[in-house]
Amino acid sequence: MFDLPKYGEGICLARLAALLETLAVDRAWLQRRSVVVTGSNGKGSTAAYCASIGNAHGLRTGLFTSPHLYQINERFRIDGSPIDSGELANLAARVSAGISEVSARLNQRFGAFEAMFALACLYFQESDCDFAVFEAGIGGRYDPVRLVGARVTCVTSVDYEHVQLLGPTPEFIVSDKSDACASGGIVVYGENCLNLKPHLLEYNRHREVASLFAREQIVIDSEVASASGQRFNYRFEGLEFQALEIGLPGGFQFNNAAIAATLFLLWLRQTRPRTTPAAIESAVRAGLRETRWPGRLEVIEQNPLTVIDVGHTPDAIKQSLTSLRSIHGTDGWILVTGASADKKADEIIRALAPSFRTIICTRAYHKGADAQTIATLARAANPNAKVDTAATIEDSVELSRSLATSRNERIYVAGGLFLAIEFATVARGGNARDLAFF
Repeated sequence: MFDLPKYGEGICLARLAALLETLAVDRAWLQRRSVVVTGSNGKGSTAAYCASIGNAHGLRTGLFTSPHLYQINERFRIDGSPIDSGELANLAARVSAGISEVSARLNQRFGAFEAMFALACLYFQESDCDFAVFEAGIGGRYDPVRLVGARVTCVTSVDYEHVQLLGPTPEFIVSDKSDACASGGIVVYGENCLNLKPHLLEYNRHREVASLFAREQIVIDSEVASASGQRFNYRFEGLEFQALEIGLPGGFQFNNAAIAATLFLLWLRQTRPRTTPAAIESAVRAGLRETRWPGRLEVIEQNPLTVIDVGHTPDAIKQSLTSLRSIHGTDGWILVTGASADKKADEIIRALAPSFRTIICTRAYHKGADAQTIATLARAANPNAKVDTAATIEDSVELSRSLATSRNERIYVAGGLFLAIEFATVARGGNARDLAFF
């Protein structure tokens, strides 16, 4: 969509601010109507929950997320619907013209993610959204979403990722992500940030940023997880909602759903303080129940049962595996796995392989690590497993289906986003080579 490298030159904030000004994006308008979601894992589903709650409240709601899974249009949504391709092309041309003007003036190179962020801002403003949810790309301190100036943000979770940019410890990483919040705002932290609470209270103190924590000020209890659905009780500052149903599987979704509800509640209190508790509960209840977000423990076929997961950090993969076994049972699974060449393949395979007796190792067309290398890691992690290799994604679909059908077993596809989405595309009759990832 943009003839630009993935990332621009150096720190983008000043040139991106100039671009937003050139495009006549009203940043005060943007700040009033927006919340920002950051974190290592769970950003996408948390953002989707929050936008769904806004839509259920009757607000025209924009949602900007990354990465996309099948089409780039997915990154820009209003009221749940991806942007029309014609409108996307028109806005992209305007953003490109603005980039050419600013680049010539500042002599700086933009990146494609910056351009897409600017496009989302322009799209939501010209569509007169009442509420907008922005998902960060990397971190928060220098990420484009910092220019939203949001006074309500979150850090869904912290894991070791992009350490060259964000820092080598959880304290560095969570600090960077926290900086997406404007001075005087509130950051909602996910439950795996609780052990960083002493650091965060001091880090945020002199920025006059308040810190709230899931499982502490935000109470989550009575969780029920099953293949037929999930529900939990939620309590925050005098509001208590019993048996909230959530539309996405996985034990980690209780954390994400509670954060999303809290983000929306805090935003309402800042912008629409007269909203009644009954109206808030109605929106939260409907929004969480109706949220759909592909790729996370998604069932793509019933016969044989085939589940994909796009998690691609060791922590996300461990959480998804635990939830898979809790929801669908522990026995009778065939694992199809691989990893991106730029990810921690050894940690990913060590997290997956010990739980499966049959493992098929393959290579995604996009950034996939060598299948034989993955197989070597799988055999080391689980010497008792039967480990096969499939040279292509198409071969892995055919082999896993054949084995699952003959043995009356099920298929789990995990290890990386590109692997899972390419597998799903082929399983549905598409061509994995046609996918255009960013």
